[in-house]
Amino acid sequence: MPDFKIRPALLLAACALGAALSVQAQTANPAPSRPAAPVATPSAGSPLPGKPPLRQADAAFARADTNQDGKLSRTEAERLPAIALRFDQIDVNQDQFLSREEFDNALKS
Repeated sequence: MPDFKIRPALLLAACALGAALSVQAQTANPAPSRPAAPVATPSAGSPLPGKPPLRQADAAFARADTNQDGKLSRTEAERLPAIALRFDQIDVNQDQFLSREEFDNALKS
């Protein structure tokens, strides 16, 4: 099996693309009658510059975890292509599931 080494920036791009596609696929709601709240800038939620803020990682994991059991099966991981490509590498304990800890460690590497 080829050893896929994907840089965190590529992983972030794949997660962002998945998030954008899922948002685009939803039906548009009418515009709110009042101005939207300002968007918060990443601060302590982002461990290192260029890394995804924790809220984005939380959202990506939650979207992929369709049965809400707190871990990703290989099938669920397919919703995040960059994770699916590295599934066996990320699954450190080889239990065929990605725990939240394994997922977070993959984002940090």
